[in-house]
Amino acid sequence: MAEEDVKTESSSENIESLLETVSDAEVNSRISFEEFTDERALISHDAFGKKQMKIKVLEVSDENPVLKWKFGDRVKVTKIMITVKHLTTQQVEEAEFDIEAIERELAEKRHYSSTNRWIPAGDIKNGYVVGSMHTRLISDASALDYIIF
Repeated sequence: MAEEDVKTESSSENIESLLETVSDAEVNSRISFEEFTDERALISHDAFGKKQMKIKVLEVSDENPVLKWKFGDRVKVTKIMITVKHLTTQQVEEAEFDIEAIERELAEKRHYSSTNRWIPAGDIKNGYVVGSMHTRLISDASALDYIIF
């Protein structure tokens, strides 16, 4: 029994010494549970399940949202980076889109615009837009055949 107690004490000392060697930078770089985002929430799929899309926010407007009390805290997205992965060939395509310019072009050519670039701030996780908001951001680019998804 005495030997087991000695082993337990020495193993607990090893654990403490391992914890002491962890640098503060590593501790501060860890994500809390509230900040964790599942990768699947950031990806949307096409109708046939052959492509995946992920959208990264590159630039937002400093414009103040209208009716914050009604629609909540939102940001107006102006530039995005779209990454499309073809699941059959594993080919990855990336493109940067200026949504503001595309919206103006669509209004000029087709006399309408369907984009709502105001995205709830909670739907942007780690710089990426949640998958349920993807069609909202790419609708004008899709209408002008800049992206086929």
